[in-house]
Amino acid sequence: MKNILVTGGAGFIGSNFIPYYLEAHPDVHIINLDALTYAGDLENLSEITKNERYTFIEGSINDRKLIENLFKKHNISGVIHFAAESHVDNSITGPEVFIQTNVNGTFTLLDVAYKFWMKAPFTYKDGFENARFLHVSTDEVYGTLGETGLFTEETPYAPNSPYSASKAASDMIVRSYHHTYGMNTIITNCSNNYGPKQHKEKLIPTILRKALAQEPIPIYGDGKNIRDWLYVKDHCVGVDTAFAKADSGETYNIGGRNEKDNLFIVNHICELLDKKHPLAEGASYKQYITFVKDRAGHDRRYAIDASKIESRLGWQAAENFESGIEKTIDWYLEQWQ
Repeated sequence: MKNILVTGGAGFIGSNFIPYYLEAHPDVHIINLDALTYAGDLENLSEITKNERYTFIEGSINDRKLIENLFKKHNISGVIHFAAESHVDNSITGPEVFIQTNVNGTFTLLDVAYKFWMKAPFTYKDGFENARFLHVSTDEVYGTLGETGLFTEETPYAPNSPYSASKAASDMIVRSYHHTYGMNTIITNCSNNYGPKQHKEKLIPTILRKALAQEPIPIYGDGKNIRDWLYVKDHCVGVDTAFAKADSGETYNIGGRNEKDNLFIVNHICELLDKKHPLAEGASYKQYITFVKDRAGHDRRYAIDASKIESRLGWQAAENFESGIEKTIDWYLEQWQ
């Protein structure tokens, strides 16, 4: 049985990943380490609580003693690192925790793994020759794009928020452990995820929550900020694929090839709600769309070129935005109604 440490597994992406991965890999035992901050919820993992190949540990990735004990107790031979503070607005009002978690926490994990797996730079201990560390990052490290062009793995880093700066720093630490110590690391940079189990503070759950409550739906600025939207299950498969197949030291962009601006997102969701959960007398949820002051440092456009992971590793997004958002809305309606 292979023991893999997954960090942040009670959060949005992690709680989608763990049930998927346990089903796809019957020879794996997952140890889920999560601090259970406001963004983590064990209810997201209710379907696997009795799975004998799943162990939950509450704790921080900054707790070095805890991490060391987990590696020793479970003989960890792989790390898939999701844990992060990830809300841009929160990073603007309180950046310190983003540095503590995303930078210092990533360093702690890396350094413990290095010392547990390796006896010297470029020399793995017996039995750990295939141990690897996959770090899940974001396309926001690349900054912002103009009206054309795509982020590639060669795009220079230019983070514009404390959140994206903290993720850029963590990416560089992971990179350094590969080049300095020969550690088997992989970095994935994903576009905006959406789907079941996402925290209510994020854009799509906020639109749904406000619309169903018949409250103003806040849209920043002119609503024309563009993101590349990736259905969370597609992201989980991409991380699985990279962890299994990627060459050591490589970086892969994972994107859905679904560029949409926020105006399209909110209008499309309102139109689907009009059909799935209609208001009285034929009214539309669009009446609640409200434009609010733009947030500081709001990047205009992100878009990912996923050609590398598609061509080299054979991964491809299964959902387009229209199919994925319908599944997402159906899930939230079932949860909230």
